[in-house]
Amino acid sequence: MNKFIGFFLVFISLSYTSFASKIDTLEVYSPSMKKNIKNLVITPDSYLSNANSYSVVYLLHGAGGNFKDCLKKMPDIKKYADDYNIIIVCPDGSKTSWYFDSPIDATMKYETYVSKELVSKIDNTYKTSANKEHRAISGLSMGGHGALFLAFKHSDVFGAAGSMSGGVDIRPFPLRWSIAERLGSYSEYPENWENNTVINLVHLLTGKNLKFIFDCGVDDFFYDANVRLHKKLLERNIPHDYIERPGGHTKKYWKNSIKYQMVFFNEFFNEFFKN
Repeated sequence: MNKFIGFFLVFISLSYTSFASKIDTLEVYSPSMKKNIKNLVITPDSYLSNANSYSVVYLLHGAGGNFKDCLKKMPDIKKYADDYNIIIVCPDGSKTSWYFDSPIDATMKYETYVSKELVSKIDNTYKTSANKEHRAISGLSMGGHGALFLAFKHSDVFGAAGSMSGGVDIRPFPLRWSIAERLGSYSEYPENWENNTVINLVHLLTGKNLKFIFDCGVDDFFYDANVRLHKKLLERNIPHDYIERPGGHTKKYWKNSIKYQMVFFNEFFNEFFKN
């Protein structure tokens, strides 16, 4: 009896291993930065056996992280790829790129990389539904800023977006996270800071060109910025989902937050028929 139980457990274990999301590292050459960049790509368990195309969620890491960081902080994204039958892409955004094209450093063009070069490579390499109706972007901390920044500016590329504990207004932090190395000092180049902070890009939204969700813990140092963005969107009558809940700038918070963002994106994708 014990041998049978042991065999059964091994069989179940192998079954789950055989039918589970797959994690690859895809190296993409960036013509704008003239270098190769690593990206984590998670495909669902159905990918090899299914001829259909897939929706894609891009997840951006925070300051100090790399392309493996989102998986480390939110390991359940492997399960979400299977649950929602989607591809998840986690690009390397350098440790402190903030995901914009630096106006003072030609080697830092991560807006161009993510919104154009990476998206094109993913669509040409994987079975994707290559349109904005099946493309979403989110991220945590610096990546939350990056996700909304890219989606606000490129709503023709991304149909849905999210931010978790995002630094949606960088101006209160002129000496933090190497932002000045990307934009120049705030005192010398205030226009660079004004033009590259999410909260100043609300004018790009029509209320119909993008669906997005953002959240922040009430104990987070970015909480005030998120509240101000929420109020500004309300004043402009721009539809959005905003959530605040207990918590700080922590892995525990993000593991909880990503669950709701994936539900939001799944509902968005399901509004459209897959090709």
